[in-house]
Amino acid sequence: MKRLVVLGGGESGVGTAILGKKKGYDVFVSDFGKIKNNYKEVLILNKIKFEDEQHTEELILNADIVMKSPGIPDKVAIIQKLREKNVPIVSEIEFTVQFTNAKTIGITGSNGKTTTTMLTYHLLKQGGLNIAIGGNIGKSFAWQVADGDKFDYYVLELSSFQLDGCFTYKPDIAILTNLSPDHLDRYNYDYNEYIAAKFRITQNQTEDDFFIYDADDLEIEKWFKTNKTKAKLVPFSLTKQFKFGAYENENNINININNDPFVMPTSQLSLEGKHNVKNALAATSVAQLLKIRKKTIRESLTDFQGVEHRLEKVLKIQNVQYINDSKATNVNAAYFALDSMTTPTIWIVGGVDKGNDYDELMELVHKNVKAIICLGIDNKKIIDAFGDIVDELIETTSMNEAVRQAYKLGEKGDTVLLSPACASFDLFENYEDRGRQFKEAVRNL
Repeated sequence: MKRLVVLGGGESGVGTAILGKKKGYDVFVSDFGKIKNNYKEVLILNKIKFEDEQHTEELILNADIVMKSPGIPDKVAIIQKLREKNVPIVSEIEFTVQFTNAKTIGITGSNGKTTTTMLTYHLLKQGGLNIAIGGNIGKSFAWQVADGDKFDYYVLELSSFQLDGCFTYKPDIAILTNLSPDHLDRYNYDYNEYIAAKFRITQNQTEDDFFIYDADDLEIEKWFKTNKTKAKLVPFSLTKQFKFGAYENENNINININNDPFVMPTSQLSLEGKHNVKNALAATSVAQLLKIRKKTIRESLTDFQGVEHRLEKVLKIQNVQYINDSKATNVNAAYFALDSMTTPTIWIVGGVDKGNDYDELMELVHKNVKAIICLGIDNKKIIDAFGDIVDELIETTSMNEAVRQAYKLGEKGDTVLLSPACASFDLFENYEDRGRQFKEAVRNL
């Protein structure tokens, strides 16, 4: 019996453990942190052995294969020891894909991947495909395959960490939304290592597969100069036009993929902002490749609700608009948010810095931001960057305090924007927790 050790007892870990058990592996789950009670109950119910708050080496190093949860960095001791013993270490996606015949649409990128994944799922589901969503969103991919693998398609949101553990996985359709420096703390502060991780999404694709990508992205264009993929290329752009691809022109989105082009005014899209036009171009390209009816695509693009914690309008209080963009965990995401502001903005920013360079935000902060509220344990970099640019800069260490300070500073017609540009782990469980606390604090005003 082959031994599968799962490191990390969260959604992807527990899903993989259940699938492994079902496929006849001897399974052991080990988490260096605490496993949540609901996951413990599932493991007990499935008679899967586990431990938490420790890694017992003799129970781990005898593995035939290890599934590492995306949150665990490569540099931790147990991973190094497994590497020395040449034990294969894979991601949930790599482990799961051997057990399903479903087609997959894999979506990655520094920003926009959640919105693009949810929008793609919405378009294809409304189009009548038997489809599920997984990866970084919702129920684990492995868990859904273990539950009977009832779907013909899976749309998967893939982080660079999940792709790091992919060696044979190939999506039938891959999307790379964009590239900007993110998670550099996990890639030796080397942007090229991070870029290489993202492009693993297309490493095994064949001539029968499709690779949809942002043709306006300089780093993506640069990659193509020295690398290639076998997949059919489907570019999308806001500035160029294609015989085969997707683009915006004269306030219309145009998808030229089938012999029957799809055209729709951008004003009819339910999502606002230039970056969302790109997300729509990418998702609609998938719908066209899979021959979803145009009428359905149109309806779905106009009624899509957007993603929680992504430029989510919370409330207007005394004519001040509060916006939750907690999902902006890097500088590039905060750039999109600040760029879409049309009123004087009180910007709540900060958290765990991932090697951020704030230079690209200078102009927008000059133009749009009247005050900055730092929400983090260590705000030195933010203060150094913007201290001289804004009239008011306040440090806080709790969401309630941050929101109260914003309320004091807010004047009629202003916007209070939570767009942290940083990870959340210094004060919050994750970006969802941070966003929910923001919404609660705003409602308590």
